This record gives sequence, structure tokens and C-alpha cells, in this order.
Amino acid sequence: MTVIRGAAAITGAASGIGRALAIELAQLGCDLALADRDEAGLKTLAAEIGAARKVSVHRVDVSEPGDIARFATDAIAAHPSLNILVNNAGVALLGQFEEIDQTQMDWLFDINFWGVVHGTRAFLPHLKTQAEAHIVNLSSIFGIIAPPGQAAYAAAKFAVRGFSESVRHELAVAGSPVKLSVVHPGGVATSIARSSRTGIGVTDNARRAQMIDRFENAAKTTPKDAALRIIKGIEKNQPRILIGNDARFMDLLQRFRPGTYWAPLQRRLEKMAKGTK
Repeated sequence: MTVIRGAAAITGAASGIGRALAIELAQLGCDLALADRDEAGLKTLAAEIGAARKVSVHRVDVSEPGDIARFATDAIAAHPSLNILVNNAGVALLGQFEEIDQTQMDWLFDINFWGVVHGTRAFLPHLKTQAEAHIVNLSSIFGIIAPPGQAAYAAAKFAVRGFSESVRHELAVAGSPVKLSVVHPGGVATSIARSSRTGIGVTDNARRAQMIDRFENAAKTTPKDAALRIIKGIEKNQPRILIGNDARFMDLLQRFRPGTYWAPLQRRLEKMAKGTK
């Protein structure tokens, strides 16, 4: 596929998977429109990529539809050949459902779900004018399984999955040049857990620290490896991109035990946690 040779718009590009993806796409000859709230991080990334590729940086809060609309307009103006959109920006929220208030849940959905929807809506008309184009929406392994303590996050990531699958089917039925992949990473070594917010009802700081430690101990995949897996998925037009052995295992487990996967998975996770001590 030649889709990698155009230009890519990436949200949440200043760190983690988004940053790694920008670097790898640039090395493959892709120009870049990079979006994030972290302007300093974007400028550092652009400097690292250097002058070999055309790079534009855009301060964008994906929870604001107006920001996303401006990003699409400015990115397309800067990169008329733009043919890849990566809706990557996301946040985490720790706590049981009853420990999270509605304002916090709305905050997470505005970024993790509505950011994906508004990004897709803003860029799709332009992408449809390209000979080949691809949308990549970041869900999570928690868009396939739903552990306790992740009610808000899992709900948003399941929503990303459902939205993405339906839009992909619509594009295919219409014979559109736009393809769509939804990504389900397992544990990737990023700062998402450490920078997460905590439910308003969580008063035990030790429990927050424990949750972060468990995530970081289980996060075996590097952002670079995640980025390379996504690029492979784009090149092969894979509808679902699983990242990491943990994601593949959990996906298989829920297929065999769709309503009862949590008990055996919890036992496995507890054994893994003990093994890190």
C-alpha cells in the first residue's frame, strides 16, 4: 500500500504511542500534523524528527470539538496529501464506579470517546477525496474485556470499538477509499497510569499507588513496538489490531468465556503480581 507515503494527523502525539508512531511514520516517508495539549512536547518531537519531513504542530484539546475542527482545517491546509488519521489521545480514571462522579465520567468520555468521534467527523470528508486513506482509532484491551475498577475507561473504549466497527462497515459497503482499523493495546509502557486522575471517592493513596504499580509491572510492550504493530496493521488493512501477548491472551480468553473470563484472568494477574516481588 502507498497510504504510508502521504501525511498523517496524530492526536496525543507528544508522548507514548502517539510520539512513537510519529517517529516511525516519519522514517517511512510520512509528513506529519501533530496534535496535543502539550505544546512543548510537540516542539521537542518536531525537532527530533528534523527537517527531513514536513511537520506541523497544533495545540489541540480533543475534548473541545472546536479545537478538533480547527486542527482538521489547519492540518489539511498544511498537508494537502494528508491520508492517515490517528485518533490516539486518551486519559485514564482510576476508581470503582461508585467512587467516580458524573463530571469525571463526562471528562473521560469527552476525550476518549467523543474525541475519536469528532476527529473522525472532521477529517473524513477530506480523506474520502484521497486515492487511499486510513483511519486508526485507539481503543484498548479494555474495549474487549472490562475489569473491575475500570467502569468509565472500559465503557469509553467499548464505545470506540463499536463506533469504529460500524463506521468501517459503512465505508466498506459504500466502496470508500477510506479504510479503518481499531487498535486494542494491552500493557504499553507509557505514562497514562501515572498521569491518570483518581475518582473523587478514592481516599486511599496506597490503593492508587498499588494500581499504578500493577499497571507498570504488566506493561511489557514498548511504545515503539506498539507503533510498529499499528503501522503493520495499516499496511495490511487489518480491521482489528491487537498489541502485545497480553492483549492476544485476553482476547482469546473472553472468546472462550465471554461472560466468565474475569475469575481466571484475576488469578493469572495475581500470580504475575507475586512474581514481580
